[in-house]
Parts: sequence; C-alpha cells; structure tokens
Amino acid sequence: MSTEENKAIVRRWVEECYNKGNLAVADELIATNYVNHSAPLGQAPGREGEKQYATMIRSAYPDFHMAIEDQIAEGDKVVTRYTARGTHKGEFMGIPPTGKEITVTGIHIHRIAGGKVVEGWSEFDQLGALQQLGVVPPLGEGGE
Repeated sequence: MSTEENKAIVRRWVEECYNKGNLAVADELIATNYVNHSAPLGQAPGREGEKQYATMIRSAYPDFHMAIEDQIAEGDKVVTRYTARGTHKGEFMGIPPTGKEITVTGIHIHRIAGGKVVEGWSEFDQLGALQQLGVVPPLGEGGE
C-alpha cells in the first residue's frame, strides 16, 4: 500500500472510531493480533483491547474529538500529531467525573501491513490532562 493509503487508514480509524464511536470499523482496520506498545495496564490485547480503550474514552468523554494536526508517513509507518478535546462526564481510569473540559496533545505512530493497523505507539500529555482534571496540582503548587 502507498503511504497515502496508509495515512487514510489511520485517519478513518480516528474519525470513525474515536470521533463517532463506531467500533465496528475496528474489525475492518485493526488486525486481530494488533500490538499496542503503549497500552494502559489491564487493557486486553489485540483488536478487542483497542475497542475496549475506545469505549473507555468515549464513556468518560462523550463529546470526545481528536483533530489530526499533521500526518507523516514513510514505508509502513504513519505518524499522527493530534489535539484531543472532551468533557469529563464519566469515570476515567478510576477518576470520577469532574465535568471539566480538557485539551490534550499527542503523537501516535502506527504500522500498517496488508491494509490493517498491526502495531501502535503513543505519547500524549498525561500530566497536562491530570492537571486539567484537577487530580494533580499545577507545577509549583501543592508540594514542599
């Protein structure tokens, strides 16, 4: 597949699954044995784990939206820089709903093979998210 086709797969995954909540698209775009190298503790492996994670995100942030800011592809890898926004209305990783709106930036790297996402790595501003939720104080506050 071309790098443009690989980028389109990732864009479709983000738009359909995360932005619209259509988990069925995972069966088409994510390999059953998908490896998430950045999976949270306790997440199931493979495609089912990705569905589980997307469900958790959309349950905690029902208005969740991930905007793709940049995509770069080379060979079988696609790098996506994004900004995600949502309102914390459901429990998220043990954190009760705060009603706060958050904005988080991050980068995903996906490897595509045979028209499916087979591996992924992710880094995002976890500290910033926790600070926006009020779970962690801003730097310089709350500690001696």
